[in-house]
Amino acid sequence: MQRIEVSQSPNILIRIIWFVAIGLWLSGIWTIAAWVISLSIIGLPIGMAMLNALPQITTLRARQNSTYVDANGQVVINYTSQYPLLIRILWFVFIGWWVSAIWLAIAWACGSVIIGLPISFWMIDRAPKVMLLTRN
Repeated sequence: MQRIEVSQSPNILIRIIWFVAIGLWLSGIWTIAAWVISLSIIGLPIGMAMLNALPQITTLRARQNSTYVDANGQVVINYTSQYPLLIRILWFVFIGWWVSAIWLAIAWACGSVIIGLPISFWMIDRAPKVMLLTRN
């Protein structure tokens, strides 16, 4: 099976200028807003969508779309099984909401220094997993 990735991010120079001029402070505001919105059941899907958009808000990095093609050229759709809903709800209620706040604060702090950027981006990509035990 062959994996084809498509990314439509702007060139790196534009992304660096964006991060320095706008992305760093905007991502802090965006992160706080997404986390607060995620605390309600109604706002949870919106908050998760906002957290998933965080890499693009921070550095204009587009989400990579992966398509899997088998040997015959047929597109294959892979679904990842999730943890049972009850476990994910219990995780969010007792652990996920406060651990994700600490996780996102550390990620944002790491992103505020150049040497911490890779760690910050890695942590931001995993924020929904920390909050809701989602699997990709």
